[in-house]
Amino acid sequence: MSIEYMGLTEINGPLVVLSGVKNAAYEEIVEIKVGGRVRTGQIVTIHGETVVVQVFENTSDMSLTNTVTRMTGRPMMLPLSKEILGRTFDGSGRPIDGLGDIFPDTYEDINGRPINPIAREYPRNFIQTGISAIDGLFTLIRGQKLPIFSGNGLPQDALAVQIVRQAKIMGEKEEPFAVVFAAMGVKNDVADFFRRSFEESGVLDRVVMFLNLSNDPVAERILTPRAALTAAEYLAYTHNMHILVILTDMTAYCEALREISSSKGEIPSRKGFPGYLYSDLASLYERAGMINTSSGSVTQIPILSMPNDDITHPIPDLTGYITEGQIVLGRALDLRGIYPPIDVLPSLSRLMKDGIGEGFTREDHPDLSSQLFAAYANVEQVRSLASVIGEDELSDLDKQYLAFGKAFEQQFIGQGKDENRSITQTLDLGWQLLSMLPREELDRVDPKLLEKYYRPANEPA
Repeated sequence: MSIEYMGLTEINGPLVVLSGVKNAAYEEIVEIKVGGRVRTGQIVTIHGETVVVQVFENTSDMSLTNTVTRMTGRPMMLPLSKEILGRTFDGSGRPIDGLGDIFPDTYEDINGRPINPIAREYPRNFIQTGISAIDGLFTLIRGQKLPIFSGNGLPQDALAVQIVRQAKIMGEKEEPFAVVFAAMGVKNDVADFFRRSFEESGVLDRVVMFLNLSNDPVAERILTPRAALTAAEYLAYTHNMHILVILTDMTAYCEALREISSSKGEIPSRKGFPGYLYSDLASLYERAGMINTSSGSVTQIPILSMPNDDITHPIPDLTGYITEGQIVLGRALDLRGIYPPIDVLPSLSRLMKDGIGEGFTREDHPDLSSQLFAAYANVEQVRSLASVIGEDELSDLDKQYLAFGKAFEQQFIGQGKDENRSITQTLDLGWQLLSMLPREELDRVDPKLLEKYYRPANEPA
């Protein structure tokens, strides 16, 4: 029989303190009754018989005497079945789409279970996003975690929607694919934009949405990515589906973590964030991958806003250490009207080499991407030189690089928000742009591939 405790010792924002509690467990769920309403919380700290409970809802109408607290003896569990596809939930996993409750096949702990390293499969094969800059230069591999670093005001929401709408598994046989989309701390109009975009594009039936709004309790924001990843793991490892998880905005999650850490009186680290920010982010990002007991996979694209466009800020800095690369959105490209404004030089995908080339995309893909990257790096050097001596003083070759750079940004990086390019279209476009440069400048491409694909404007096709 469960024991109920009358009253509270202390209330501090989303945290309440309860004394005289026996046999409590860390991360145990508690139910707090105020009047006729029951709220949920989680034990986050234990000192002897005193526990600190993080409440997932508002605590403004609580008092030290009008509450009844009951220990459940279990962690936070998410009800799961395959009918979660096409459904919308709040940040703690409760349906908010008016379609009723889920009839679960199972319940899973939202904190997940560690994956045995021996059971992990090395990520192979790629996910086509239909976006040339990603597919061609920073290819997303199944089981990878590839974050997008954005800045305030940049179109990361539009890019997230486009990826959800266009992403698909490539291969000889059709494999089940779905998207789990989690939004944290978003405004109501942004949440409506996500819902409407998925409905109008007809992909909602393969999307599971978790929405935590900006006016929802801060403590619920901590649950949102964990609930989303639990749903993704269930679909991937129980139903053998390939799941793409998009988490936006991880900066809102980290700021919620900082707020709660401050309420608990913990010693702050860099920029006021808790010292365990790295391990907390790792507990989320490392839930991506493939295991040898299932044919499914979990691939992650966390999206985060860099405060003041500072890539050395603790959130992008620590994220970069944990994940396998990053895609950086550049403000300069955005100001020139280029969408998506993907800044090529600071971006990379560390696993793309293992999921592209012959048998995956096309034989020329590795050499082509390397040459495009090198040529664009040279463009930046030529632009720096032109800013000093003037464009008229540049050599003919340097002027060719300037023309290539302009065309590369407008045609390869830039594309329409509804434009879905196949990997073949992306690679062919890359060769079309490289053909603007002399053959002898393409020193990163195998001569056999040059012979096959290089077609300068003055040569017949």
